[in-house]
Amino acid sequence: MTEARLAGPLAGIRIVDWTIWQQGPVAGAMLGDLGAEVIKIEERERGDGGRAMLSFPDGKSPYWEMNNRNKKSVAVDLKKPEGVELVRRLIDRSDVFVQNFRPGVADKLGLDYETLKARNPELIYATASAFGPVGPERSARAYDLIGQARSGFLLRTGHEDEPDIPDGGMADQMGAIMLAYGILTGIIARERHGVGQRVDTSLLGSMMWLRGLPVVLSLMKEGGEEAKSEMSKHMKSARPTRLDPGNPLWNTFRCGDGKWMALAILATDPHWPVVLEALGQPPELRDNPDYQDHWGRCTHAREITAILDPIFASHPRDYWLERFTRKGDLPVCAINSTAEAACDPQAVLNGYVTDLDHPSYGTIRLPGFPVTLSETPARIHRQAPQFGEHTEQVLTEILELDWDHLTDLRDKQVI
Repeated sequence: MTEARLAGPLAGIRIVDWTIWQQGPVAGAMLGDLGAEVIKIEERERGDGGRAMLSFPDGKSPYWEMNNRNKKSVAVDLKKPEGVELVRRLIDRSDVFVQNFRPGVADKLGLDYETLKARNPELIYATASAFGPVGPERSARAYDLIGQARSGFLLRTGHEDEPDIPDGGMADQMGAIMLAYGILTGIIARERHGVGQRVDTSLLGSMMWLRGLPVVLSLMKEGGEEAKSEMSKHMKSARPTRLDPGNPLWNTFRCGDGKWMALAILATDPHWPVVLEALGQPPELRDNPDYQDHWGRCTHAREITAILDPIFASHPRDYWLERFTRKGDLPVCAINSTAEAACDPQAVLNGYVTDLDHPSYGTIRLPGFPVTLSETPARIHRQAPQFGEHTEQVLTEILELDWDHLTDLRDKQVI
């Protein structure tokens, strides 16, 4: 096994991570998974508020462990000029600086792009905001739910007149993925073209990209009309619903044990005989002349759904999954709860869920890296750091400060 394989594809890349909560920290954790050295800058007295988020009585926080694995923690007072200068010197010796404070915060401290670029011309300076780097709302305050709402995603999870509150972090997580993607692009551009640059991402932009297909359908119209799927031509409602799906085999069904399953059979003609067999050849479906081809089934999707509902409700989900998978190669699966997804055998086998031996908490389980690299695999090589755990190590090894200097900085309450 080569040294590169052990270290990861970003071995040798140093990132200074001045981010809080989720959108920024997750991006740093992802890059740490890929082998980058990630130095997290924390406020000297209280640290990142994420340490206490969703924590157990013993202090263990899944939120913190997930968002800040593979990082070193340096605690420094950025209200003091000496503290700012320490961070600047770290950035001088680094490849990437990433921050997700509201526009203007970094500028006031002299940690803005122009100042740092003058010191380190090849620096990749990455920022994550709510609504983007320009415009009247560039400094607006926002969190995950706002990103979901502003992008139009929130209405898709509930009824048009009553959107649901989704489970947490989707916009933050998507924002983090796009931030990491932008940083990687900056690294490649620097390696290929020798230029540093500023990289900007936002909750709004990331969620708009996540919703790319519905957004482009809204943008590209003819005669004021959106392009329509074949399924939508058979619906009475403005958008697909479970009772009016446009295609009865592209739908979800509640089974006899209260658990749900999904069918995603787009072209129904080749699969209809297998579906009938799996369902036990119900005569109301098998013998109705209106249901004998795809067009007829879609035209009568509401009727067929009303017939299917009590059939699926007659047996538990495992019964139906076994029958459908045994009868043929059909795109059918359980609709997992979060707990079920976290234990899904496929997720475990592929490393999408992984174990970490934590020195304080024993073996803990975390989401793994979602991309498989054959020669330089990603991995969790370090648990989330204790507060200020690496301050002395980073300042002595990277900035080459001596212990007298560190003592002076501690006396001045800079670190």
